[in-house]
Amino acid sequence: MCVSMDQAEFSGTTLYAGRLHHSAHGLIHVLGYQNTAANLAVGPNAMLLHLPARQMSRENFISAGRGPDVLSRMVDAVRPVPAAAWGGTAWMGWDAGQRVEVFDHDIYTVLLATDPTLLESALIQVPLRRRPRLNPLLLEFYAAHYPGHSIAVCCFDNAEAERAKPLLMWYRPTAPDRLTLPALDCHTGEPPDLNADVPVDHWVLLATDEAPEGWGEAVDYPPGLRHQLRQYLPDTVMGSYFGGCSLPNGDFAITHDDLLAGDLDRIHRLRPRVRG
Repeated sequence: MCVSMDQAEFSGTTLYAGRLHHSAHGLIHVLGYQNTAANLAVGPNAMLLHLPARQMSRENFISAGRGPDVLSRMVDAVRPVPAAAWGGTAWMGWDAGQRVEVFDHDIYTVLLATDPTLLESALIQVPLRRRPRLNPLLLEFYAAHYPGHSIAVCCFDNAEAERAKPLLMWYRPTAPDRLTLPALDCHTGEPPDLNADVPVDHWVLLATDEAPEGWGEAVDYPPGLRHQLRQYLPDTVMGSYFGGCSLPNGDFAITHDDLLAGDLDRIHRLRPRVRG
């Protein structure tokens, strides 16, 4: 239920997007991402996530620390909730600078770029045991269809694939009043088919610190959660499960106004414009 650099299977995806006024960073979005990965490649592999972020670095990645189950606790808070409907929209991003940063986070070596075509030259910095094959066509796909996005390539090896904690990160969004959760799907290492319908198996979790009294369901976090993590997590969440069907390939999105109103039927699939 994501895009991989080589053959893989992903299931049980949990996506979280929260809107938060942070004391140091201002208005930010927080993304949480977790799934069950089965690497079918002979060697290392990687997941690709695209984020509508103004600028990111390793400082935007949040350690799950002693909270490896924070996303599953959010799911427990909202279960069961019927699946929402989907609609469709598209948007274009902003012009970003060109840079690549390489760093370790949990089991991953992460390549973070504003220009996907620069990723291949930075691959030499990834340890050999985690260094995947990069398909130039896939990198060109992201450059063409997701301008103005930060692209995170999360590299892992076979032995580490099933030990991942949730990926958590914050960023200053290009569209502050729309929450977007990356769910573009292709597990072959080739560019995703934007005209395809793809099977879904996703929990979509959402939160905002502007929620009114009585909004959402309270999350039961473990005691002793570090402040460095807790400050980015919501007190209450809403969510829907999408599964047992196919949807147009793309991301999940909802406007902040619809989220405040608790109208999860307004969750829709977001796809980039296909350039002619």
